[in-house]
Formats: sequence, C-alpha cells, structure tokens
Amino acid sequence: MKKDIEIAQSAEIKPILKIAQKVDLTEENLEYYGKYKAKIESTTLEKKKKLGKLVLVTAINPTPSGEGKSTVSIGLADALNRLGKKTILALREPSMGPVMGMKGGATGGGFSQVLPMEDINLHFTGDMHAITACNNALSAFIDNHIHQGNELNIDPRRILWKRVVDINDRALRQIVVGLGGPLKGVPREDGFDITVASEIMAVLCLATDLEDLKNRLKEIVIGYTYEKAPIRVQDLGVQGALTVLLKDAIKPNLVQTIEGTPTLIHGGPFANIAHGCNSVIATKTALKLGDYCVTEAGFGADLGAEKFLDIKVPILKKAPDVIVIVATIRALKMNGGVNKKDLKQENKKAVQNGFVNLKRHIKNMKSYGVPVVVSINQFETDTRQEIEVVEALCQKEGVTACPTTVWENGGQGGIALAQAVEKACSESNGPSYQRLYQNETSIEEKIRTIATNLYGAKDVSFSNKARKQLVELKKNGWQELPICMAKTQYSFSDDPTLLGAPVDFTLTIRELIPKLGAGFIVCLTGDVMTMPGLPKKPAALNMDIDSEGKISGLF
Repeated sequence: MKKDIEIAQSAEIKPILKIAQKVDLTEENLEYYGKYKAKIESTTLEKKKKLGKLVLVTAINPTPSGEGKSTVSIGLADALNRLGKKTILALREPSMGPVMGMKGGATGGGFSQVLPMEDINLHFTGDMHAITACNNALSAFIDNHIHQGNELNIDPRRILWKRVVDINDRALRQIVVGLGGPLKGVPREDGFDITVASEIMAVLCLATDLEDLKNRLKEIVIGYTYEKAPIRVQDLGVQGALTVLLKDAIKPNLVQTIEGTPTLIHGGPFANIAHGCNSVIATKTALKLGDYCVTEAGFGADLGAEKFLDIKVPILKKAPDVIVIVATIRALKMNGGVNKKDLKQENKKAVQNGFVNLKRHIKNMKSYGVPVVVSINQFETDTRQEIEVVEALCQKEGVTACPTTVWENGGQGGIALAQAVEKACSESNGPSYQRLYQNETSIEEKIRTIATNLYGAKDVSFSNKARKQLVELKKNGWQELPICMAKTQYSFSDDPTLLGAPVDFTLTIRELIPKLGAGFIVCLTGDVMTMPGLPKKPAALNMDIDSEGKISGLF
C-alpha cells in the first residue's frame, strides 16, 4: 500500500492559474508563490454579494491517531464537484508542531489530499512565520518599553503576552528573560506558546479585512499596570507595525486537491487551545466563488464546531446549511471500552456502546438548528455488520449515516455523502441557526451552559485564581465576550481518560485569559497546555530528503 506522500508525489498537479479559472478568478486576482500556490487578493471579490451553501465538517471525539476529518472534507468537496456542483474547499494550515510530532499534517490522506502536500505541511507561503514574527515583535516591544523607562508603568509580574514558536518545545514553557545585567533588559518570568495558540493567529483568522485586522491588533491586552489597569497594544503604539508584518499573511492561499478542486488553506488555530477554524476571509471568499463551500473545524464537535458556531458564525454572518459529523468504527469501539491494540477485531457490542459519544454530538449539533449528516470514514478492518450497527443507530436519531471510502477512492468514495449533503441543503428552507448563549449572559453562566448543555457536566468548579479573574473581567467590562474553551480533545470532560459520553463530572476552570483582539475569553480547563511536547519518537525521525530534493517519510 502506497504512503500518502507517495500518492501525492505521483499525482498530476496543474498550474495554479488553471485551478483559479475554474472559479472565475483571473491572473490579476493572484499573487504567485511558485507554479502551484498563490495568494488571492480577496478585496477584488467585495462586489460579489451572493453566497453559496456552507457545509461544516466536524467529528466525534478522536482517538490519538485522528479520525480523518480533513480527508473526508477533501473527498466530500471532490464528490460534490463530480456531481456538477461548483465547490471550493476551505481548510486550516498545518502547524509544524504536529507535523514533526505525532498527529501528522492537515492535507488529508490517500487519494483525498491537497497538493503540493510537502509545501503545505512545511513552510507553505510563510504565513506561520509571519504570525510568529509578529507575535515575537510585540514581545520585544514590551520588554524594550520596560527597559527604556516603563512610561506605561507595566508590572512585569502581570504580563500576559508570551513568545511563540511553531514547534512542540516543552523546554520553553517557562523561562526567564533579561538576565545578564542592566544592558540586557529587565529580568522577568516569561514563557512560550505554540504559534497556533497565539492571539495573533486568532486575530488573523477572525479579521474581516486589513482595517479590521489593525483594529483587532490594537485591542490586544498585553498585561496590567502596578495598579492592575489593563494595557493594550494601542498604548504601546505598535499596531501599525504589527499589521505591516501581516499584510501578506492575511491573504488566503489557493491550492488544489488531487482531483483539481480549488482549495483555500488559510490560518491554523488548534481547536483544543484556540477557536480551531480557518480564516473568516478564506471562508467568505470560498462562499462567494462557489455554489458550495466545504470547511472544517478542529477536533471533536464539542471543541471546533462549538467555537465555529458560537464565535465564528456571528462574524462570518453565515451559518452552516448542513453539519457533517465524521465517525470511525475504531473510534466508536475505543469509546465503547476496547483497548487500542484490539480495535481491528470485529466487536458490534463495543460499537453500540461507543455510539453514545456520536449520539451526544448529533444531539449537540442539532441544538443549533442546523441539519446533520454522519460520515462513517471507513477503514479496511471495518466489517459490514459493524457499519450496519452505526447506520441503524443513526436512523433512530433521525440522521443519515453514509459510509465513505475517500482515502481509497477519492471523490468517487464520497458520492453517497455528497448526495446526502445536497439533499439536506435542498430540503431545508434555510437553517434556523441559534447560538448556544447570548453575549449579555454572564461569563460564568456561558461557561456553565457549554459545560452542562454540550459536555454533559453536572457542575463547573472555578479555581481561586479563576474566581479572582472573573471579578477582574467584569470590572473591566469584558463580560459580554464569547467563551473559547481550552480542553482535551479526547473526552467531553476535562479528563482525557473519560471516554464515551460521561455524566456527573465537574469541569474545572483553572484560568481565564482575556483575548480582546480575538474577541473572546479563553478558559483553561484541567491540565490542557498551550505548548505541547514532542513524543518519545517524533515523526521527524522518519523524514529525509535526497540529493534531488525529493522528500520522504512525511506521512
């Protein structure tokens, strides 16, 4: 069996202008990054008012190996195009951390991939580097301001802003800067997050244009004074410089699938520690260019999809017309109590027991007033009997379940799913979308609503630190911001070992971080970290390149 990279390298890739022409873009709309990548000057599309159908792809809680949500998204877009629907894909950019670590990239798999997969999974068009540089420039401006006399009276003990790097590096989680004497700066504790957890990433992905980007950047809270008054980027006066560093990164990137479907890949926040969706600009561009836009939200529906619906949709001003929930037999078995080493063996009882996880996600997504379709992403070890169990259980929940074989068969393997998606869109008179909570609801009540209504928690517990922060957030007038939960992706709870659909647990909120530029409050739960670590044997150990520049071992 060929590896993903071997399939990608043997695929025919077309010049990017030919892909652009499929959706009525001309050379004037493109900024080339070689033969097969380009940025779109999206301001040229402002006059287009009509929007296509929006398909949101999400998933059940994943196993550590992932469940193929990106692969299904790509295959679904290819399948819709096979049915004659002008479809554009809108995905997130991979982070170097998972690529070099263990999760993998974000370009799909098998015959359902985006190309050029090596470029996209590595440096791509430099967006991640621009975001990293912008974030760390702000860190430099903060430390320089303190060193040069600290006119703003910044309390070095209360600086919220961290440096970032786009690789899992646990050694940088907590550091001390400014050591070495008066000429080296003012010593203080600091730390690094991974780039995708940076508020700069969130700002880029939620900004609607360049002006909005600058306005969001200036609202970022970097810390507090000795009197505990908040200090923003605009107080430092560097919002213009930061915007300059992102002037190219804000433009969406155009690439293609193996089958030639136009694909916008732009922005890459993690859904377990950030809002987990690609950029508003890319999604809006895809909606204007196509009859259908297929997009995805990271990890399970309790994370990425919830944030898409409660944070992104109000800015996008367009709700999904249908939500696709990706499930796998092996993940259902694991949620049903089967050990990872035994997942290849047929076990209909475990599939039935693990269905409680999918059932809760179906119920949660339906609560937003949007039609739901289930995709059973097939693996070669799945049996027909196991698939029939899922189909029957989904039918009882009033949703269609479609087995898909897009990894093996590309778009052809997603035809049934595409037909179900098309039917759900055509039968609906427009989704009766409703948010889970309203802005005027208190921060504490928003958190409690997410925890009890979506996660199944019986209660929420706030640490002493979090309780003090609740008082500060209300005092500063930030209580109307939406909530961005930072939580393990493996469970509805904050405990990754509680699989299935746990109940009667208490969700622990340990810290609340205001992200005024992004426009939400981050709630850190359990022991979730904003800087992951590499595994014992990172994926990087398998990677190599020959004398002709051909890469191997990249999945």
